[in-house]
Amino acid sequence: MTPAEQFLWDELKNKKLGVKFRRQHIIDNYIPDFVALSIKLVIEVDGKIHLIRKDEDTSRTFWLNSIGYKVIRFKNEEVINNIAEVLEKIKLEIRLLTSPGLSKGEE
Repeated sequence: MTPAEQFLWDELKNKKLGVKFRRQHIIDNYIPDFVALSIKLVIEVDGKIHLIRKDEDTSRTFWLNSIGYKVIRFKNEEVINNIAEVLEKIKLEIRLLTSPGLSKGEE
């Protein structure tokens, strides 16, 4: 894991946000950084390499969306420099995906 991934993992592990996250869990031919299988939420932490892999990332996100996963991405710098905001965005997605009255797409 990169330092940013490790930093975020420290905040996600042990159900700290109310759902179980796994790291580097295989979904078909894709290995996302973090995934909460119970709510189909994928979190990616992107380093500089992703600047040249935008098309590949877009294709993977589209494919994951097509099988029911919500994908959110953060840059390394966001995680390291503003973890509180990153966690708030993740908590919002968790609330949206676990709200009994809302289905995906009604946000």
